Amino acid sequence: MKPSSSTSEALFERARGRMPGGVSSPVRAFGKVGGAPRYISRAEGPFMWDEDGNQLLDFCLAWGPNILGHAHPGVVEAVTRTVRDGLAFGTTHRHEVALADLVLEAFPEAQLTRFVVSGTEAVATALRLARGSTGRALTLKFTGCYHGHVDSMLVKAGSGLVTQGLSDSKGVPEGLAATTVVVPLDDEAALAAAFEKYGPQLAAAIVEPLPANNGLLVQRKAWLEALRAHCTRNGTVLIFDEVINGFRFHFGGYGRLMGVKPDLTTLGKILGGGLPVAAVVGTRELLSQLAPLGGVYQAGTMAGNPVALAAGIATLTELKKPGTYEALEALGAHLESRWAQRGRGLGLRRFGSLFWPYLDAVTPPTTAEAIRADVVARYHDAYRGWLDRGVYLPPSGYEVGFLSTAHTTAHVDRLLDVMLEA
Repeated sequence: MKPSSSTSEALFERARGRMPGGVSSPVRAFGKVGGAPRYISRAEGPFMWDEDGNQLLDFCLAWGPNILGHAHPGVVEAVTRTVRDGLAFGTTHRHEVALADLVLEAFPEAQLTRFVVSGTEAVATALRLARGSTGRALTLKFTGCYHGHVDSMLVKAGSGLVTQGLSDSKGVPEGLAATTVVVPLDDEAALAAAFEKYGPQLAAAIVEPLPANNGLLVQRKAWLEALRAHCTRNGTVLIFDEVINGFRFHFGGYGRLMGVKPDLTTLGKILGGGLPVAAVVGTRELLSQLAPLGGVYQAGTMAGNPVALAAGIATLTELKKPGTYEALEALGAHLESRWAQRGRGLGLRRFGSLFWPYLDAVTPPTTAEAIRADVVARYHDAYRGWLDRGVYLPPSGYEVGFLSTAHTTAHVDRLLDVMLEA
């Protein structure tokens, strides 16, 4: 029997009269999968419960921050303890130093970090820092990579291999969009052409080294090394956007895992353990150009909030414990193995604790251009059936699923049962 969602439906109806689309972030509106979104009342471990009392086995996990599952006891205890001392100070405090120690331990190639509130803010800061340090205006980005809603990042490529950006959103002036050069992923000829044409003007090249916001588009190490070499030769700042990847696969970044060293790294999601914390990490030479040491300005009232940083400290401390990442890898391997056995030839790409169902009998693509709309539509058509059976996945076929330390092999098997039934 289909579970009741009447309370969620009523809340969504009210919300649409009060907020654009009824949501605080677009994909939550369930526009691709249809129907009203589930309104969540509480969550613990791998589960959420909606306002109608339905239990949902969660593989979205707040879009990635909850690598320890929901309401991890150690994180909740750290937040509760810190809240008693005050919610916000607007001053320096010891949690900043403690979290900075952990971040710089995880990114030994860096010397300094600046804490901000969101991944979008981290990207905006890194881009401004690159422009300020080089005196250049242009940025190179890649199709299939998402870098938040920074104006100059909301651009798309045209039909050419190397294209100056056209706005992908209203409200972005043409002149600002035109400061972004866009090329495809995994195309060394296009990459070389971009640097040949624009190299002396490129302040930064920004990339998700493992793109995970438009499918899970695993890139070749050789391509990342080529990008690093072009940036070095042209004096272009290489930015790795690791808002999703940071601390996901090991205690550090994906760049170190691949042996490719960026100049700046943006972090978020896991860094805050479920509360809003993000950061820019990089060399002393670059980070010292931020105010108050240098002329590149960035500030924020809620940056370095003590409660949020306490959650981040507790999360990273838990992730450092021996065996944590090995257990996550084993869980991901179990998912991949069982899918291969039971998936009837349907595609799945998995890297560590990230997975992307690509519901077609082909190897999942590695570039945005190769993702087929009919395959994504198949995911959207099946989604309500999964939800009605108590499994919560990202409500978009372009998004990835997440595993956590709170999941077990039994939970993964349940995921497969439900997905393949529907």
